[in-house]
Amino acid sequence: MYITGLKQAVPLLLAWFAEHARDLPWRRGREPYHVWLSEIMLQQTRVEAVKPYYARFLAALPDIRALSECPPDRLMKLWEGLGYYSRARNLQKAAQQVMTEHGGVFPHTYDAIRALAGIGDYTAGAVSSICFDLPEPAVDGNVLRVWTRLLGDARCTDDQKVKREIRDALRTVYAQTPQGQRGQLTQALMELGATVCVPNGAPHCAECPLAAQCTAHRTDTAPEYPVRKAKKARRIENYTVYILQCGDEIAVQKRPDSGLLAGLWELPHLDGTRGAQAAVRDIADWQTGAAELLSVRHRTHIFTHIEWHMTAVHLLVTKKPPCFTWVNAAQLETDTALPTAFRVCLPEEEI
Repeated sequence: MYITGLKQAVPLLLAWFAEHARDLPWRRGREPYHVWLSEIMLQQTRVEAVKPYYARFLAALPDIRALSECPPDRLMKLWEGLGYYSRARNLQKAAQQVMTEHGGVFPHTYDAIRALAGIGDYTAGAVSSICFDLPEPAVDGNVLRVWTRLLGDARCTDDQKVKREIRDALRTVYAQTPQGQRGQLTQALMELGATVCVPNGAPHCAECPLAAQCTAHRTDTAPEYPVRKAKKARRIENYTVYILQCGDEIAVQKRPDSGLLAGLWELPHLDGTRGAQAAVRDIADWQTGAAELLSVRHRTHIFTHIEWHMTAVHLLVTKKPPCFTWVNAAQLETDTALPTAFRVCLPEEEI
């Protein structure tokens, strides 16, 4: 039933995509590096936010060799602000795999693509179908939403077995889709989910080429699909973050090589929420000399499963202890990858 329903939708979907596809920079060719890079950047990130990063990244690292050889700090600076920094590290690991294991040529088979660092079923399917016209679907949230609403599939899409079954069914449909159209089918499904069968708010059924055969539209049940598990509440963590300013420089330090924001720069901080006077006393061990309190601000940063509540304490100090690295505003802009979680604490007009 599922396969028959989707097969009937394919020609309508392809015709709609040919007319309504957004003009996105990574759609202007089938270069695997470009498609792969865009798919990694688009994970957990809006299209409009990705566009400038994509252009800047390719200008700095125009090919896989350049990515494989990029100094890690430079790579993190190029990625700064996109978040989920492990994506960038895995991009480089995969580029190095391409150079050493595939002679610098991006692999042409699903299994070889899937074996690259940081590439899962979805990305492997996207690159395989878009770049090489292979009958491999890319099943992400957009595709699951279209699938479940179109076909009235009430199974829980967080269940890995269900995802595999949907991917296998789609693979059968792709195999029966004419050569030269499989990449278009992948992009059409993504596009419909992103712009018409949207995740937040009511779907734009009047604009949908599949409305006439859509189960959710016919039964007015679109908000019920896809079925998901209840989300766990984010864990709240409280920190006091210090902007230690000496002259025109502030103190930063490297985070550990593993864990959240691994290997990136951070502002000095302590666990818990401290009042202004306690915060001044608490930095005595850092040997920063006399400290003048300039401001106290409260900031929040949300990760997927964690929420940071931060008290940002801006202090003017008289000494620069070597336990920190001291950087100026220009270095923060060009060399030092400071994650948004800490950058939001900076009182930029005062430094």
